[in-house]
Amino acid sequence: MAEESPAGEVAAGTGQGEVWGSLWGRVAKLQVQPGRTHGSPGTPSPPAPHPLQTPGRPPAAPPCSFQMLNLLVLALPLLVSLVHTAPAPGQALERAGIVGGKEAPGHKWPWQVSLRCLDQYWKHFCGGSLIHPQWVLTAAHCFGPEKADPLYIRVQLGEQHLYYQDRLLLVSRIIVHPNYYDEVNGADIALLELEDPVNLSSHVQPVTLPPASETFPKGTRCWVTGWGDVHSGWPLPPPYPLKQVRVPIVENSECDMQYHLGLSTGDNIPIVRDDMLCAGSEGHDSCQGDSGGPLVCRVNGTWLQAGVVSWGEGCALPNRPGIYTRVTHYLDWIHQCIPRES
Repeated sequence: MAEESPAGEVAAGTGQGEVWGSLWGRVAKLQVQPGRTHGSPGTPSPPAPHPLQTPGRPPAAPPCSFQMLNLLVLALPLLVSLVHTAPAPGQALERAGIVGGKEAPGHKWPWQVSLRCLDQYWKHFCGGSLIHPQWVLTAAHCFGPEKADPLYIRVQLGEQHLYYQDRLLLVSRIIVHPNYYDEVNGADIALLELEDPVNLSSHVQPVTLPPASETFPKGTRCWVTGWGDVHSGWPLPPPYPLKQVRVPIVENSECDMQYHLGLSTGDNIPIVRDDMLCAGSEGHDSCQGDSGGPLVCRVNGTWLQAGVVSWGEGCALPNRPGIYTRVTHYLDWIHQCIPRES
């Protein structure tokens, strides 16, 4: 669903990840079964991976297994608890795809990143944003508290369709915020250092981080982008285009109140924390596969990254906005990790 936006922009609805209750199916989808291809019959499949050649280095655990393990750790207590009660804090899971959106114009979002892990091919598993020629911002839950081996992670920039013009970049370091445990407890933010700085162009540009004073008030129209599910349980079909959707900012107090509706959690127990930001409306949200991607808002003519796709209940459900890591809350940490340019 597209809608005309100011200044000739075309707004697209985005959808968020599936409901946590369907978690087990999402966990299962992360496994690539032998002999199975990615894509539907009659459509192109991602290319087979180039074998990793690491002389003198023994093979590690299956590279995408960290993602599977992280979801299982989060899934087990959730699956048990859903038998007895509605989801409560600590039971949410990460977002996956764009719901209610449309294909993004070519290279409109030059900071958009696809993160890849090695499975039967270099598989997209999370989004991210280029914030510096050598640094990518993403969500901590894409890796979990345990550190993934950068050897098995790649970054793709400047791509409109997944897998069709891959020029994968090496990652030298993954920095997960030290306070991260799971996304519903906050600090769902991570940085990836690329092995080499990228060459900037009209197709590859860093997004601007907001000033600490920027609050992104209620109703601010922002955009979220990614290659995630187009509806809960409906993966993005070939040719895997980058999707975009316009979403309104929802005030934290209102968002927290909405998330308490229908839950046994006491109103005095916050679900939406100060380091989080809410955006979205019924039918317009991020979803599975969009995790780690950017929520950007245009302020005085400049695109600022307001949030990082983090978690939520379902995709584009009523009274369930998408929940993002609030970037302004972590500016000091980001600047501590990224050296100042001389």
